[in-house]
Amino acid sequence: MTISTTTSLATLRIERRGPAAWIWMARPAVHNAFDETLIAELTDTLLQLDADPAVRAIVLAGEGRSFSAGADLNWMRRQGEASVEDNLADARRLAGLFRTLSTCVTPTLARVQGAALGGGMGLAAACDLCIAAERAVFATSEVRFGIIPSAISPYVIRAIGERQAYRYFQTAERIPAARARELGLVHEVTTDDGLDTQVDALIEALLTGGPQAQAAATDLIRAVANRPITDALVEDTARRIATLRATDEAREGLAAFLDKRPAAWTLPSSPDSGA
Repeated sequence: MTISTTTSLATLRIERRGPAAWIWMARPAVHNAFDETLIAELTDTLLQLDADPAVRAIVLAGEGRSFSAGADLNWMRRQGEASVEDNLADARRLAGLFRTLSTCVTPTLARVQGAALGGGMGLAAACDLCIAAERAVFATSEVRFGIIPSAISPYVIRAIGERQAYRYFQTAERIPAARARELGLVHEVTTDDGLDTQVDALIEALLTGGPQAQAAATDLIRAVANRPITDALVEDTARRIATLRATDEAREGLAAFLDKRPAAWTLPSSPDSGA
């Protein structure tokens, strides 16, 4: 698959807006619910965009009234009738999608309007940044269907913490956008009309940072978060900064600051750049 300015797949629409790639889940009639096709296409698209050095940010969004209502009920019904082996293979593909999203080297942003339920909440939690409209609503609603939020649990618990997960995993309560921000799931809440403006502002902020440094910063968080501060951890942090200081990107960043000019990586790409 080659992604041009706009590429349409069975369940996705991908836009290249300069150095940012926007992935639109394009099943608005079913509130962008997951099925096996969306899972496969989204996983493959994320892998391709993350490998493209011209892409500096990936925005995940949903067409229509909702971000994503989670699992497609017809897909769930098919899986309920499938064998244990087929169910396991399908569950592994779903879990693989969330892991792929959460381990992207390229910064990822969830643009959430309307419902982000079940797996939709998982997508929002797996992204590095989450921007929500005031009327957005989140939920881990799986227990209402007699199942559990298993595939999304590492990312939701990372976002809201173990204590809050005990409540919301069991009650399946709807979580308004303002409450989701209090919980740590959402970074910014804005008006419906201001959603794209806020996303664009964060993309602009991301473009001021060195891409290698941003990738290293993300890797640093994963290495340090929830770890005891041991001698080994302190040594690891020292080695990381010492290694990065010697890179061409770091030298360019310092030179740009001293020369009072933009760093080379801040120059915008053409909207049609990338393949």
